[in-house]
Amino acid sequence: MPDRFFEYKKATMEDIEELVRTRMIVLRAANKLSDDVDMSGVEQETYAYYQRTLETGEHIAHLVYDNGRFIGAGGVSFYQVMPTYHNPSGKKAYIMNMYTAPEYRRRGIAFHTLDLLVKAAKNKGISQIALEATDMGRPLYEKYGFVKMENEMELV
Repeated sequence: MPDRFFEYKKATMEDIEELVRTRMIVLRAANKLSDDVDMSGVEQETYAYYQRTLETGEHIAHLVYDNGRFIGAGGVSFYQVMPTYHNPSGKKAYIMNMYTAPEYRRRGIAFHTLDLLVKAAKNKGISQIALEATDMGRPLYEKYGFVKMENEMELV
């Protein structure tokens, strides 16, 4: 259970700067990129993404604070594919940008953030929820009930 003193805030348009900053932290960590790698193009596109999708509801993000200090985040994007037998609506969700400040890890913050995002997807009638797990995040996602997908492939 997360510490009861943490504030979980659903992000609004006013939070875009914080969301973009957090996204850059997550991308640098996940891709093992140093601070001197130029991410200005990605940063610009991320800003435009949040402007568009927060407005339309295609993306929901939560920010986590400890007495006003930013300590964590997570987001979920919603999209549509062709209906299938197992997913007649074709609606899908993708969890991304999960982050907890290093000194706050292992305190239930990411689990609670994940739970808020999954519930947001289920409230939209979405049952197919996916994510890409780092080695560090995998135990959290497995504990929540996510399983490794067997049949998906990616062109690289």
